[in-house]
Amino acid sequence: MHELKVAEDLSVIVLEAAKNGKLGKVSKVNILFGQLIQIVPDIFEFAFRECVRETVAENAEIDIEIIPVKMKCRGCGKDFRVMENRFVCEYCGSTDLEIISGKELFIKSIEGE
Repeated sequence: MHELKVAEDLSVIVLEAAKNGKLGKVSKVNILFGQLIQIVPDIFEFAFRECVRETVAENAEIDIEIIPVKMKCRGCGKDFRVMENRFVCEYCGSTDLEIISGKELFIKSIEGE
């Protein structure tokens, strides 16, 4: 369950940003996770809420966007989205692939007052 560690790390960033921005309240946190990070949103949100309990972010809305896995085939050079965890080029069948997206893990924005 790596959601707890990710929640701990991101909560530190959110609280530091709130402090640096002189926010008295964090109202919304927008987070991007690549599909390959394999975060379960409900577990992450629960863990994040525990990490920010009794802080300026304790009632913040959490918006999680999952970025799909996109690959580039080194064999034929075409880009494609990975569907159903099938890591094979849909054009030529090669497994010699490069990840274009799907490993992201970052805070897109923090809103507050």
